[in-house]
Amino acid sequence: MNSFLLSSKHDLSNFLKEKKFEKVFIICGKKSYVKSGAKRILSRYLRDKITKHYYKCSLYPEISELKRIVICLRKFSPDLVIAVGGGSVLDYAKMANVVEITKNLDNKIVNYSYPIKKKLTQLIAIPTTAGSGAEVTTNAVIYIDKIKYSLESEIIKPDYFFLIPELVIKATKKIKSSAGFDAIAQAVESLISKKSTPQSINFAKKSLVISLKYYLDYLKKPNFENTSAMCLAANLSGKAISISKTIAPHAISYPFTSLYNISHGHAVSLTLEKFLKFNFINYKKANCNFDLNLRYKSIFNIFGVRGIIELENFFIEIKKKAKLEDNFKKLKINLDSNVDRLIDGINLLRLQNNPINLNKNDIKTILLKSN
Repeated sequence: MNSFLLSSKHDLSNFLKEKKFEKVFIICGKKSYVKSGAKRILSRYLRDKITKHYYKCSLYPEISELKRIVICLRKFSPDLVIAVGGGSVLDYAKMANVVEITKNLDNKIVNYSYPIKKKLTQLIAIPTTAGSGAEVTTNAVIYIDKIKYSLESEIIKPDYFFLIPELVIKATKKIKSSAGFDAIAQAVESLISKKSTPQSINFAKKSLVISLKYYLDYLKKPNFENTSAMCLAANLSGKAISISKTIAPHAISYPFTSLYNISHGHAVSLTLEKFLKFNFINYKKANCNFDLNLRYKSIFNIFGVRGIIELENFFIEIKKKAKLEDNFKKLKINLDSNVDRLIDGINLLRLQNNPINLNKNDIKTILLKSN
């Protein structure tokens, strides 16, 4: 992959001129494409090209819309795909570039047996949010019947990505809050994932050092410095989870999104500190190849806290400052009557990465304590 960290629009222009693409398929969010300034920039850079746009409709990636994108993309037959938007847009593009419509496509995705063989064409990712780091991850999320699944392969990664702070700074505060929190959560989860490695730990720690310094300033008064910093933090966070994957807070976040239309980062924020506390309290039961207690001590050090209670309080306070509501009643989520439905929607692959083995009763207890 060719990376263009902290690019400018001129870097993108020069790249497109150099590569001499003729037919370009652009996947984007209708509102964000205009508000970010991406439409104005790309319209100028691609004015002598044959272009076609697909405007994403859904809040999160759904199989029905993926199929529509694949049909449009294959019919147009471009020599370049550009994905401009948040994590959902980038995930749609990553999947559409490797998927063919087949009779049993849904079942193969559900059973994690879809064979990813090759890309249709080259893909450029241009995120307009600083959050998931989807421009560097080896997976893409798709929902089928409101349950979250993934396609995972090195092949799925974009060929190029451009981090252009100018396009990220114009996102709404609500989007910045949710996406930025996701970058923080991914990095923290990565540090205690069963699949963590020295390389993923390095990426995650670097991401946290940056995001903890700049996240709140980025929300209060966004400027080039803090926006650039959050772009880098998200990118590093994405690199970390590409190796380690995420754990319980991400696993339970997906049904909150599909059932209640809560944005991804916000959904992760609902349970992050609760599962971090559970894992720490039960560290002697850890089922991983590292000392979980020591790993937590390094996390406490990064956050500048003295223990799990202070870490828990840190997340409670930062969510208040970021205006990420975590009161289930205020979010109109009735846990008493819907907890089993939420648990049924958990992504088991992500849950398996948790350093402490969790069963349904554990999760139910943790969720109901939050009520």
